[in-house]
Amino acid sequence: MRVLPALLIVFGLAVDLAMPPGYSAAPLFAAAALVAAPLSSLRETVWTGVAACLAMLPVQVLQGSGGEIEAATEKATVLTVAALAVLINRVVVLGNRRLASARGIAEAAQRAVLPFPAPRTGGLGIAARYMAAQADARIGGDLFAVQDTPYGVRLVIGDVRGKGTDAIDSVVVVLGAFREAAEQEPDLEGVARRLDRALSREGARRGIDAVEGFATAVLAEISDGGEKLRLVNRGHPDPLLLCPGQSPRLLEPGGRALPLGLIRLDTGASGPPDESGRSYAAEFPPGATLLFYTDGLSEARDARGVFLDPVEQLRDRPFTGPDDLLDLVIDTIGWHTGSETADDTALLAVTRPV
Repeated sequence: MRVLPALLIVFGLAVDLAMPPGYSAAPLFAAAALVAAPLSSLRETVWTGVAACLAMLPVQVLQGSGGEIEAATEKATVLTVAALAVLINRVVVLGNRRLASARGIAEAAQRAVLPFPAPRTGGLGIAARYMAAQADARIGGDLFAVQDTPYGVRLVIGDVRGKGTDAIDSVVVVLGAFREAAEQEPDLEGVARRLDRALSREGARRGIDAVEGFATAVLAEISDGGEKLRLVNRGHPDPLLLCPGQSPRLLEPGGRALPLGLIRLDTGASGPPDESGRSYAAEFPPGATLLFYTDGLSEARDARGVFLDPVEQLRDRPFTGPDDLLDLVIDTIGWHTGSETADDTALLAVTRPV
């Protein structure tokens, strides 16, 4: 695309020289400047406009022109379009800078809220990434946290509905409740219930309807050096288990539970709590890696609207550790979407050493 303006000028010259007098390739010269405007720098756009104007001179000298008025009109048209191309270039560059600045601020705010984990926690290798959406510069509601507790390494990854300051408020509430509950609750179900109550209280305080204020989440507990793994899935994309020499596998729960914030505080009025939200055990062999992610990965789509399948995309893709895996995942998302992601993406990888 960067060389298309030059190709248009060359093609215009060829057309002008091949066609009989009276025919003009001025539209091609004008198009060259317009194409350069959003794709090139200011200097390149200016030089493209100058080249487009100069390209008309040798043709008129060699072939003559259909008339002085027509020749002057063609020159004025190309010159006017070239000037407009320079203006368009400045508007596009300024807009890109503002979008990049807003996206950088959103990522910085998200990183300030999210507690990025240490590379080694409880003997496990851990890496985390947060990638802001290209289609939106607002602060998102993706979250993750890792904590070494008396019950093992506990972690949460989730996605609060919405964007902006309301989403950040809910993220702070969920992370704060997780930090406290992870240290105190003896089982993951108890941690999930504490997060549920905290998010429900926050929604009631802010006057948010239960359908509007909720969060999907996966909680995990890895104990005894990785020998035991338990998970609770509250309406979130299933984690992925990657073992050397094996195909990736989704760790699916036995039943689907409601997201956090959608279960009543007083369960007596509606019966017992939803048992599909209970924890379930999963294998975590030595050398394996768990990949937790938000829907920025599972719902990434290409130009045809086809969703990215992480199981297929990561099949037979070697990596050397959790950081390398997340780099691979980010590259895969960029390749699949053409670097035009529509949603934020939070990634968390946990590796059990051999």
